[in-house]
Amino acid sequence: MDEFRKLTTQEKALRINLRRDIYGSFAEIGAGQEVAANFFKAGGASGTIAKTMSAYDMKFSDAIYGQCERYVCEPRLIRMLDHEYALLAERLPHRVDDTSFFAFANTVEILNYERTNQAHGWIGLRFQNTPKGDYNDLIIHVKMHDNDPLLQQYALGVVGVNMIYACAFFSNAEQILMSLLDGLSTKRIEIDMFRITGPDFRTVDNRLMALKLVKNGFTRAAMFGPDGEVMQPADELYKKHVLVLRGRFRPPTHVNVDMLLAARRHFKHEPDVDRSKIVVLTELTLHDLSTDGNIDEKDFLERADIICSLGQNVLISNYFEYYRLTDYLTRITKGKKIGIILGINALVKVFDESTYENVRGGLLECFASLFGAGVKLYIYPALTSDGNLLTLTDFEAGLPDRLKSLFRYLMDNNKLEDIRDANVKNLHIISDHVLAMIKKGETGWEKYVPHKVAEAIKERGLFDYQMPDRVEVAS
Repeated sequence: MDEFRKLTTQEKALRINLRRDIYGSFAEIGAGQEVAANFFKAGGASGTIAKTMSAYDMKFSDAIYGQCERYVCEPRLIRMLDHEYALLAERLPHRVDDTSFFAFANTVEILNYERTNQAHGWIGLRFQNTPKGDYNDLIIHVKMHDNDPLLQQYALGVVGVNMIYACAFFSNAEQILMSLLDGLSTKRIEIDMFRITGPDFRTVDNRLMALKLVKNGFTRAAMFGPDGEVMQPADELYKKHVLVLRGRFRPPTHVNVDMLLAARRHFKHEPDVDRSKIVVLTELTLHDLSTDGNIDEKDFLERADIICSLGQNVLISNYFEYYRLTDYLTRITKGKKIGIILGINALVKVFDESTYENVRGGLLECFASLFGAGVKLYIYPALTSDGNLLTLTDFEAGLPDRLKSLFRYLMDNNKLEDIRDANVKNLHIISDHVLAMIKKGETGWEKYVPHKVAEAIKERGLFDYQMPDRVEVAS
């Protein structure tokens, strides 16, 4: 066999079946027992499978795993893993000393008969790397894009075999991640959350895994919270009002913070916004993370550390154009209010018709998504070269005549709003200048950033910060 050829799903299942030190159970809800079926078909399944089950009826499922508000959700998956993994050592005490146990589980919503839903599922594996060792957990969320339920079930089976094989034979988290879609394409199945934890993966930063999901095309957007825990965007943003600030945050300055706080004051007073359901996101795009087409992972984590220290949720996306971002958010927030915070100079790009020259409907088609129902742009002012304040009034005056009526339509329909209570005293601050000061070891940069940001930079040596040499004073 060519060592550089990737194994097929059947070959992976057979190789696992032939290992006598790996043994476990399968619990699959919602799409049949597609993963377990691959092990049965490969032959030698008795060497791997202790039990398979599918508690398809809700009453049976509740009786085994307890009642749950939703059946296709991460808490349900965790209950399944807890229950099934505990049974292995309890019922197979004679195998404890020489067996690495695993429990595989998934809970899935497959494509319905009318094809009106987004098929998705939670998939998890709890596994030992050595007999009697502590367990590790790998949890992923998938979205299935095949337009046929049978094809979706097949794809789900492939992902499950890939997951078990990777955790049995690989010890590197990135290698595990990159192998999950072996034999598939992202056009068929998307992974938008990946979390691996446990004693064998203590050094793994799952925020970096979230970045790798987007960077490698497994999904277009991934998310983590201020505590660094990765989240599944559709779960966290479902029927929530979302306010987004995109930026490089290298580092976050007083301007970035004021943009967020000032826009939030406007956003929460919108008549169609429930204040208790607001989620604020800081967004990093792959474009803003890359230099010369390459992404510096250390630099990414430094920015993530600082944004998290400010208590912010982080969205990593590959939606360079704002209209693609709002289209994505509209689909998962289900018609709730979406606010996008822009500096007025960024608005120039939004109204630049050349931006949309590769779209069949041009600017008008893209504006239909960007300014769709419930979407509003909050525009932060800037200083002109002669020190005057640049606002939407000035912006309109500089537009070509053919776009002025469109701009006026957006203003009249409350789609654009000046942030009039901005702290204009800080508009002279430019993050690139602050970064240069930090890297050069200059003093005084601290006054341009929030206190927590300055503390984080100094304590962790972020952005190449070096503690200034102490000057010895002669006695």
